[in-house]
Amino acid sequence: MAERRRAASRPLVIGVLAVALAAAGFGLYWFQPWKLWTDDTVRDALPEVTASAPAAPVPSEAPGGPAASPPPSADAGPRTLATGEMISHEHPTTGTVRVLALPDGSQVLRIEGLDTDNGPDLHVWLTDAPVIDGEDGWQVFDDGAYVSLGKLKGNKGDQNYALPAGTDLSRYTSVSIWCDRFNVSFGAAELKKV
Repeated sequence: MAERRRAASRPLVIGVLAVALAAAGFGLYWFQPWKLWTDDTVRDALPEVTASAPAAPVPSEAPGGPAASPPPSADAGPRTLATGEMISHEHPTTGTVRVLALPDGSQVLRIEGLDTDNGPDLHVWLTDAPVIDGEDGWQVFDDGAYVSLGKLKGNKGDQNYALPAGTDLSRYTSVSIWCDRFNVSFGAAELKKV
């Protein structure tokens, strides 16, 4: 009789172990706890201005032949349009953000000195949400309009993210390091126009 009970309980034990193993595997995939102890450091350089070929000489109306090409503009580098300081939300976060206008008309979000925790499915969002201190600010960034600039390249360092053409900075007033898996902000910065 005791042997029958043991034989009958074996499938139950195997089933419970299989479910526990599957739950542990799912939990590891979903939470990725090892990321709390690993850092990804990125060192993107400040966006460079690509020098274009010198313009062909323009014929001069004055005698003496063609006029020389004008010298390149001294302000041909990136121009800062907006800046902000990161504050902590779900995880301790520091760093500065700048929106840069490049001479070719494109815009780049630059995060400098970023220091936050690593996590699953982190993205950089440009949003219209207000930046609020404390827990009240953790989940506001997906309530309104936002533009995903892509996955966070690393949880530390300096990083550049291209803004889509036509992005209206008067509409988007903040930046969030957003955990898409758990719908929470790790940290955010209010953008102040320069």
